[in-house]
Amino acid sequence: SANASLTHLESHENQLTSLDVSANASLTHLESHENQLTSLHVSANTALTLLSCNSNQLTSLDVSANTALTGLYCHVNQLDNLDVSSNTALTFLQCDGNQLDSLDVSGNTALIMLSCGNNFFTSLDVSSNTSLADLQCGGNLLTRLDVSSNPALTSLEGHNNQLTYLNMRNGVTDALTLFNATGNFLTCI
Repeated sequence: SANASLTHLESHENQLTSLDVSANASLTHLESHENQLTSLHVSANTALTLLSCNSNQLTSLDVSANTALTGLYCHVNQLDNLDVSSNTALTFLQCDGNQLDSLDVSGNTALIMLSCGNNFFTSLDVSSNTSLADLQCGGNLLTRLDVSSNPALTSLEGHNNQLTYLNMRNGVTDALTLFNATGNFLTCI
């Protein structure tokens, strides 16, 4: 709390149960993954560009004040809601392994990588994410997936969903370096 000029903090792979960064308004980089945090308040850290808080026990995460975020890694927690509508600069979002039943990324047009697998999504709209190169959405409850508006896509993992419809007409399917849609109900792609 006395380090007001601190810009970079890595406190990962410990057994921390709490972390107070409310007095560290200059933080741009916060990594506190693989701990035992049940809450993390970053509303005072408006300069954050990277937040890595994965593999904790977080049940909520409010990043609405963190509009400079370009990387958010909050996977493997217990989040049932994640609002990234204020985070329009995001290029990397990894929120897989939570309890999310929806995710609105329509305002995150700079996204290059979205990893949101192993949640409870029944739908996912990535039509606004034209820069998206890597989409990992396997292990959800998706019945439809349309990546026809994603011409930068080089990696798609949509396995173990309930897909009956997959639209890959983005003009660059030959550029895919990774594709997995096994464990679905697809008869035609």
